[in-house]
Formats: sequence, structure tokens, C-alpha cells
Amino acid sequence: MDLVALTDFNLVARHGGFGKAARATGRPKATLSRRVTELEAALQLRLFERGARNLKLTEEGRALFERTAALLTELAETAAAIASRAEKPRGRLRISAPLHLSHTAMGKIAAGFALKYPEVRLEITTEDRAVDMIEEGYDLVIRVNPDPDESLVGRAFLHDRLVVVASPDLPRTAGDLPVPGVVRGTADRQTWNIMSLQGVAKIKIEPVLALSSLLMVRDAVRAGVGAARLPISLVSHDLADGTLLHWGDIEGSEISLWVLYPSRRLLSARVSAFLEFLKQAFPNGTPDELAAYTIPEDV
Repeated sequence: MDLVALTDFNLVARHGGFGKAARATGRPKATLSRRVTELEAALQLRLFERGARNLKLTEEGRALFERTAALLTELAETAAAIASRAEKPRGRLRISAPLHLSHTAMGKIAAGFALKYPEVRLEITTEDRAVDMIEEGYDLVIRVNPDPDESLVGRAFLHDRLVVVASPDLPRTAGDLPVPGVVRGTADRQTWNIMSLQGVAKIKIEPVLALSSLLMVRDAVRAGVGAARLPISLVSHDLADGTLLHWGDIEGSEISLWVLYPSRRLLSARVSAFLEFLKQAFPNGTPDELAAYTIPEDV
């Protein structure tokens, strides 16, 4: 089948006439008419009913238009994507990232990306809510354990897990006595299921502080106020030097960070470049790789 003729047929069908398609695309009306006639002859089907003042798709023409329009669009976008990858990344790139990742790593990642691709105008906003990336104009979003979304595709690039930690000076109560806790969010009494070498144990928590940032929670735990649930990447250095003690892992607390983009949009050169840069920043996707971003520069 002649793809040029098929493309011209779709133009005429989409615009509702040879004249309208010609005006919208700059293609000669006679050329469009000839191409459609050639396609009808090749298929041995009448695709349009031609009236004195209007043009109407036949049943066969409508079926052909409905089945080929999306395919032709995909072919055009594929060609554009291949061409864009050959170009140098440039233009505006908007990304939404969660609070913890932004505070620990995104500043350094953004700086490194900007130095490598100076013609890309990178904009990163920090928020934990699930933004509507289409409505709000984002090119990429980074989400923690995202719910399935048929309109988005992507991959997990980083993994973490929650652990219960406390200062060595904080005694661990026995039995049903509650432990003072530093929590993120509401300060309601909680029960944490933690896994240790002895198995799964339940710890009752009596919140003494409710804070909105994981960094704030970590600092409060370091001060000995109470125990807390924190990502292992955020406290691995404290555990290594004995500043904090590891009471156990939270049961079923695996964390995955995903980078997502619309499935129907082929990737631009700047988006592809950032995805590759993120992969290089976290080649194995381990908590230790994220923890490395929190090491002080003079260490």
C-alpha cells in the first residue's frame, strides 16, 4: 500500500474535504484528489461519496481512517523522535520530585546535569503529592511507590526501605509499654511491626513529636527524643558510626522510586538525556547510592 496516498487520504478524511485539506496543509488540491483516486483503485473500494458540495466517507472509508490514523501518527512521531535524539538536548525540562529525594540528592544531580547540558533549562519542583503531569506541564515526574496509571510509563530507578532507629541513650521498653516516637504526619498512637533476628515484634509508639520532613525527624532522633521510622539511606552513616541504633526493619516497607512520563508521548532529546543521567547517578538503584549524596563534602 502506498503510504503517501494513505497519508493524503487521512488528511482529506480528517479535514472533511479536498479543499479544506489543501488549505490546512499547503498541499495542492489536485494532488490530494489524485492520490485518493489512486488509493481507491489499488484497494478496489470507494472511500468517499462525492457530492456536489460535500464529501462523505463511505463505510469502508471510515473503517480505513479509524484504523490507520493512529498508526500514521505513530510513524510520524517515531521519525520525529529519532531525529530529536540526534540533536543536542536543549529547551525547557520540567520535573516534579518528592521532598526527601530533592533534599538529599536532586540539587547535586541537577547541577551535574546543567553542567553537562547547558542548553537545557532545567526546572525541578518539590512536592509529595501526585501531580497531574499533563495538566500541569511536567515532562517527567518522580514518585514513591506510585499507583498503577495506564497513562504513564517509566521505570524504578532507586530502592530503599524503612528501618526503626533510636539514639543509644533511648531505652527500649519491654512488654506493652509504649516507646516515645518521632513521627511524620499525624501524632496518633501507632504500632510498628519490626523485623529482627528474633522475628517480627510489635512496638507501641507514643508520639512526642510530629514533623513534616524526614530530615527533621532524623535530627530529632539524633537528639534522643524518641524512636522513628526512617529510610535506611538517610541513617546508614549514623548507624555505621554508632550515632543511632538499628532496632529492626519495618515489615513490608520496601520503597521504590519511579521516574514516569506519558506513554503516548515519544521522548525528546532532553528527556532521554535526563533519564540516562539519572541511571548513571544510581547505576544499581541501592540505598547506599542515595546515602552517598548525604556524606558531607569534607568527609
